[in-house]
Amino acid sequence: MSAVTSPLAWEHVQPAAARRLLTGAIEAFAERGFQATTTRDIASRADMSPAALYVHYPSKERLLFEISLYGHRAALEILSAADTAGTPTDRLRAMVAAFTAWHAEHHTIARVVQYELAALSPEHFAEVATIRRAISALIEKVLTDGVSDGTFAVPDVPGTTLALLSLSIDVARWYDPSRRPSPESLGATYADLAHRMVKA
Repeated sequence: MSAVTSPLAWEHVQPAAARRLLTGAIEAFAERGFQATTTRDIASRADMSPAALYVHYPSKERLLFEISLYGHRAALEILSAADTAGTPTDRLRAMVAAFTAWHAEHHTIARVVQYELAALSPEHFAEVATIRRAISALIEKVLTDGVSDGTFAVPDVPGTTLALLSLSIDVARWYDPSRRPSPESLGATYADLAHRMVKA
C-alpha cells in the first residue's frame, strides 16, 4: 500500500471510521473509477455498512473532493520543497525528479487525484483548480528564470509547463512497482528528459 494511503498519512481525518472510508474510497476509485464505484464498494472496503458512509460524508463526491484536495496539496508541497536555491537547471531537475517520484510512489492516490477531476462539483473543482494553478506557476517560474539567464530555450512557456507536468503526472496511470524502476530512478530519468527539452 502506498504511504499516502496508510492510516498515518491520514491521521488528520477523524474518527478512525471516517479514515477507513477515505482510504477505501481511494482504492475503489483507483481500481474502478469514480462513476463505476458504489457507496457499497467503499463501505465494504472499510468493513462498514453503506449507510454508515453517510454518517461521515454527505456523498461519494465529497469523498472524492477530500482525496483530491489532500493529494493536490501534497503534490504542491513536494514541488515547492524541491524548488530550492540554485541555477534554473538545478531547480528544474530537482522539481521534475521530485514530482515524478511522488506520482510513482503514490500512484494509487495520484491516479484518483489526476484522472477523476471531472466528477467534482463545480465548487469543489474550482478549489482544486486553484492548487493546480499554483503547481503550474512554480514550473512556469523556473522556466522563465532559465529563459532570462539564457540557459533555457523555451518559446512557449505555458505550453512547455503543461508538457513537463503531464510527463510526470502520467506516471500514475501506468506505474507498477513490481515491474518498473524505483520512483527515485524514474524521477532522475524524467529530470534528464525535462532538461533536454528546454536547454538552450
